[in-house]
Amino acid sequence: MNGHLRFVLGDQLTREVSSLADLDPARDIVLMVEVEAEARYVPHHKQKIAFLLAAMRHFAQALRAEGIRVDYVRLDDAGNTQSFTGELARAVARHAPASVIVTEPGEWRVREMMADWAETLPVPVHIREDDRFFCSHAEFAALGRARKTGRMEFFYREMRRRTGLLMRGDAPEGGQWNFDPENRRALPRSLRVPPRRRFAPDALTREVIDLVAARFGGHFGDLEPFGWAVTRADALRALDHFIEDTLPGFGDYQDAMKAGEDFLFHSLISPYLNCGLLTAREVCARAEEAFRSGAAPINAVEGFIRQILGWREFVRGLYWAEMPAYAGSNHLGATRDLPVMYWTGETPMRCMAECIGATRRHAYAHHIQRLMVTGNFALLAGVAPAQIEEWYLAVYADAFEWVELPNVHGMVMHADGGRLGSKPYAASGAYIDRMSDYCKGCAFDPKIKRGPGACPFNYLYWNFLIENETVLSANPRLAMPYRTLARMPAAQRTEIVADATAFLAGLP
Repeated sequence: MNGHLRFVLGDQLTREVSSLADLDPARDIVLMVEVEAEARYVPHHKQKIAFLLAAMRHFAQALRAEGIRVDYVRLDDAGNTQSFTGELARAVARHAPASVIVTEPGEWRVREMMADWAETLPVPVHIREDDRFFCSHAEFAALGRARKTGRMEFFYREMRRRTGLLMRGDAPEGGQWNFDPENRRALPRSLRVPPRRRFAPDALTREVIDLVAARFGGHFGDLEPFGWAVTRADALRALDHFIEDTLPGFGDYQDAMKAGEDFLFHSLISPYLNCGLLTAREVCARAEEAFRSGAAPINAVEGFIRQILGWREFVRGLYWAEMPAYAGSNHLGATRDLPVMYWTGETPMRCMAECIGATRRHAYAHHIQRLMVTGNFALLAGVAPAQIEEWYLAVYADAFEWVELPNVHGMVMHADGGRLGSKPYAASGAYIDRMSDYCKGCAFDPKIKRGPGACPFNYLYWNFLIENETVLSANPRLAMPYRTLARMPAAQRTEIVADATAFLAGLP
């Protein structure tokens, strides 16, 4: 061939990705590969593997329908080397392209692979920037030099100004930048949660599900029922459903949790955003349109756009600016092994069982379940950051390292010493009791502080503050709990440490 080989990865499933921007259907070939190395470098949830492989196969099908030639290597194809590097080398040998064109990946380890390709392949390798994001690497670096990336909130305000999203001239819509204080209502018992749209697998997806069951049956999570969208058309239907049916309630109840209600008012579109079936720009535009048409209130729309334009863009910028050193920090010196319950879901702590159960069923849990239940427990228990980070990367369908690592390393574990979050997001059982119904029927009581019937989050919280007092007591955002701790009798502190030590020692 005289054209180029366009290598598209499994999280780049959009026709607008930069590697396809100037594709010539008459001369170029698109390469897509399914490889075991990517399915097994952490033990990914079975639904996550099925979702990505099914989305890849449908994307290849859509490209072919455009008249584009696609060289697609399936996982079980004879001769599959089961690695990106091996399959790219085989494709170059098959097609003898003028060059390889690829969009930069979302993970540092794959970027390191790509750097090697230029040395080992007999043709030039052109790595293009991923322009699906609002903020480029160069822009993030420039904002850093201007001292606008020290905290997400300041970065977010700058991105609002630059994009014009939810702006009225130079001022934020609604008169304030952030409506977070209005997004913390507990779920009323009588409130009807709207049914959520799911998508029945077609024949192509069913093939993938059978393949995953056969090859990855020992991985974490349920494979059935499978309800994720795997095409651009269905992802757009999922976006429509969110905007029309659940965005209006998202603002008030985005921090709420309810047993048996795994989705509540959340968008469920993060897997589609992170693999390319939807773009951040179109999603934010749809949400803003809902506000301007009166279909959704400002606290819902601002809270949702902040998740994408603020957090998603900020953690991506931080990841690429500070890797690889970022992943190696461990500010609190946490070393405990990840408890087995994260994989089994078997625990008398009902909140943990509910959140891990939702994760097992759907490869999904919403951000408060991740941060304030499973994440909070890992923080308080002193779990080694790398172990809990691997778990989050493995079990969620939307988890790619660029978004997972900063959120877990920084926000959940405070392992970066405050680069991402200004304080550890530690909380006692009272928070979970206030924001959920998990505590009802639990073996432990959030109102009991110590002893056999006490909620473990209560004594683990104070034990965490005691263990990390020299590191954290100077943090101004922790001044109040440390004042309380200072007034605490020595005997009470001793009881707290004893309760926490005994509980943690009993974890398998």
